[in-house]
Amino acid sequence: MAGPCEVCFLDGEWPALRDARISPLDRSFLFADGVYEVIPVFSGRPFRFPEHLQRLANSLTAIRMTDPFDRAGWRNLIRELLERNARTQGDSYVYIQVSRGAEWGRNHAPLPAVPPLVFAFCSPFPAPNEELMARGSACITAEDIRWNRCDIKSVSLLGNVLLRQQSIDVGAQETILLHEGMLREASACTVHVVRGGCVLTPPNSQHILPGMTRSVVEELADDLGIPRESRPVTEQELRSADEIWLASSTRNVTAVTQLDGQAVGRGVPGPVWEKMWQGFQDLQQRLATTPW
Repeated sequence: MAGPCEVCFLDGEWPALRDARISPLDRSFLFADGVYEVIPVFSGRPFRFPEHLQRLANSLTAIRMTDPFDRAGWRNLIRELLERNARTQGDSYVYIQVSRGAEWGRNHAPLPAVPPLVFAFCSPFPAPNEELMARGSACITAEDIRWNRCDIKSVSLLGNVLLRQQSIDVGAQETILLHEGMLREASACTVHVVRGGCVLTPPNSQHILPGMTRSVVEELADDLGIPRESRPVTEQELRSADEIWLASSTRNVTAVTQLDGQAVGRGVPGPVWEKMWQGFQDLQQRLATTPW
């Protein structure tokens, strides 16, 4: 995977990313008191830009922070970030983090009235691994150990990190999370289950991040005539699925062909996934010349 681009945005300035520094008293450093957003950029155009900004605003509201920019301000910041890094043509992704800021000392509460700190950088979009796309991903399952407000895109990701590491330790690509016999999501993506040609996705809740790519899957399913349902999905339905997909901003939608060492369906990417994957490619091409 290519490394991040050279120039970042930090607290109103445009330093080299390697030289960027924050205060050790910043609350995102001390308490993980902040939120973030990741926006894919295809052909220099941020993908589902309004929806990503709305999710960022929702996360800020949930942690009792005021959005530091309006939509025009965020648009200008992202446009300049891409321009300064010569990323206005190719595919990239933009990472945005908003911290509550730094106060003099370390106090859990009351929440301080200090200026928030905004940080953003961009990076080339990870190219699809052709071999992995052809054979599909291997996943494991684990009990969901994260906190109970996963609908907030918080920078507090230790649970996600430890869960993802479990899959890395056994040579898999992702960890799919279960709780009391029900499917939630994966450590860093939405999970979709295909049974009898119908795409099943657990409904959004405080235990699941409202994924941007999830909503694309749902819209494309409708456009492509693929039946879908948003409803609770049991562990048994997951394990006996015809197909399993992972969906995220930096993966689009990928097929899972092995779960806990057992084949999913026929053990190869399935026909419904192939239809959805092509739908994603067509959508990106259609949007490439659309103003944002």
